[in-house]
Amino acid sequence: MKEIRLRCWVDINGEKFFGPGPARLLLMIEEEGSIARAAKKMGMSYKKAWDLIHNLNTKGSSPYVVSQKGGQKGGGAELTTKGKEVVAAYQNLVHKLESVIESDQHLINQL
Repeated sequence: MKEIRLRCWVDINGEKFFGPGPARLLLMIEEEGSIARAAKKMGMSYKKAWDLIHNLNTKGSSPYVVSQKGGQKGGGAELTTKGKEVVAAYQNLVHKLESVIESDQHLINQL
């Protein structure tokens, strides 16, 4: 069966900035309350997750994730309001693009 497939990325100056991986990482941080636990759940190293978060926080218009150092209960991380807005906007964009693809799927049969 033929199908149209799409991956949507937001680039900054020609470099990938935000896409499916970072969106999923942010969702996992929101769910887990921790960068380490989110990375583990995704099968990603903590360093890679931390590097992604640092890139998002540095290049975004404002930080997407804030973290707290360990203490008696351990550290943690959470999405900022901006982080939640970005994830929601990205999910909305992907949903719209998937709807367009779904409505034009019949065109692929002409190839």
